Amino acid sequence: MRRLAVGVLLPGVVAFSALTGPAAEAATGNGDLKITKVSFNGGKSVVVGTTEKKTFVLAITATDSSGINAAYSDVWSTATATGFGYHANLGCKAANATTATCSMSYVMDPGYYGLENAQAGAWQAFVDISSKDHDAVSENWPAKFYVKRYAKLTADASPEPVRKGLTVTGKLSRANWDDNAYHGYAGQSVKLQFRKAGTSTYTTVRNVTTSSTGTLRSTVTASADGYWRYAFAGTATTASAKAPGDYVDTK
Repeated sequence: MRRLAVGVLLPGVVAFSALTGPAAEAATGNGDLKITKVSFNGGKSVVVGTTEKKTFVLAITATDSSGINAAYSDVWSTATATGFGYHANLGCKAANATTATCSMSYVMDPGYYGLENAQAGAWQAFVDISSKDHDAVSENWPAKFYVKRYAKLTADASPEPVRKGLTVTGKLSRANWDDNAYHGYAGQSVKLQFRKAGTSTYTTVRNVTTSSTGTLRSTVTASADGYWRYAFAGTATTASAKAPGDYVDTK
């Protein structure tokens, strides 16, 4: 059975509290009501830093011969089985006489709602929807969405201007939800990239692994004026990041 993390019921917010036992975990339903789609944050990961609130919408699309009445949802981390049972119900918007999309808005606040590092990664939703002729479907939607820790990346190329050998340093850090600070992200593969002056595309020069403190250091030969940066692809728990390009003039 899942546990719901702490939350505060805000004005206009509905608390979904039907998850009271193992029976709620299984799909149940009757009649011709069918859930056809569940969308999390428009298909994008929810990326949360250390201070800024992030709002995302969970949208349930369903069809029934009588039309759709209402829907509710609950989201949780698959790693910790904890999540949020509170949401703002945005109502249902009918596409036609039989199909509608019902939406719920969630707010993730790293300082207030108590996100923990262990909750980063895959999340799922329990959805509950009813039709106008009182059919009902309740189920754990199988598709996952991702809640990720925000990442920051820096790059500094020196010396400037450079004759030949150029050293590019930097640091990859990510949000720590346990203490609301940023810490270096160790052991991660990061791409060192170069964009020649007058062009618009970066090319990967090599892969560099972050140190135990998240720092990066690489020495290359600079043969043309241009911009140097580091780029991190991200992981299942941490968002991608790109450092601003550092322009270097060659002599």
